[in-house]
Amino acid sequence: MFPKPIEKSSRSIQLGYQSLLPVALILWLLPLIAVALFSVKPAADFSSGDYWTLPSQFGGWENYGKVFFESDMPRYLLNSILITVPTAIGAVALSCMAGFALGIYKFKANLWLFFMFVAGNFVPFQILMVPVRDLTLDLGLYNTKTGLVLFHIAFQTGFCTLFMRNFIKGLPFALIEAARVEGVAEWKIFVYVVLPLMKPAIAALAVLIFTFIWNDYFWAVVLTQGAESQPVTAGITSFNAQYRAAYHLMSAGAIVAALPPVAMFFLMQKHFIAGLTLGAVK
Repeated sequence: MFPKPIEKSSRSIQLGYQSLLPVALILWLLPLIAVALFSVKPAADFSSGDYWTLPSQFGGWENYGKVFFESDMPRYLLNSILITVPTAIGAVALSCMAGFALGIYKFKANLWLFFMFVAGNFVPFQILMVPVRDLTLDLGLYNTKTGLVLFHIAFQTGFCTLFMRNFIKGLPFALIEAARVEGVAEWKIFVYVVLPLMKPAIAALAVLIFTFIWNDYFWAVVLTQGAESQPVTAGITSFNAQYRAAYHLMSAGAIVAALPPVAMFFLMQKHFIAGLTLGAVK
């Protein structure tokens, strides 16, 4: 049923695995290496069609200087923070409460209500483009950070609830019963008993949602336009001129845009792994 560990394979298979692993890693990193290379090439290299060779001269300081000081990139980064952080907080908070209700309380519509949360994850988001855009126009939320935050919270809460409900379902129910016997109110059980046990799951889910929302491009283009509300993923395209694409500036902007989620993952790595693996071993 399970694949045989590489340690138990023959020596020839182990050598083949060890030799192919660096090749696969380089192929996987090749697009990132290309973006990093483009970000330090001068504009003259692209004008002459010199894309894939080493830079004729180091243009990193000039490229990143233009990104930070001669463009709206700081504004786009601020927009991404103002969109991503409230979305992550809102989606995680709602999913904790919904997961507690669906995982602890037993009522007739419990399973059907849970299926509704799960079913929303299987709806192709492309088919929602027109109705969601029309809804934001009707509510006056088009091209606003508030509209994007509300939409992302609504769209991500289904997945988050699935994650939290299954986690809470695995908690010892005897703790909740003991608190009820002592006369503790339900909201206190949630705050003082369940929430402390959910910290690893909350940390893992927060990292996932932060990454999902920060890297979103589709809805950033559909629901916003202009530097006043667009996040950084959509704002990178502003480096394109009318007749020429500024690949060096777009690459530098992409590197800058990728740093916050990468930094958050490494800062929360211990909690993220603990949340994903909690319960894997009895």
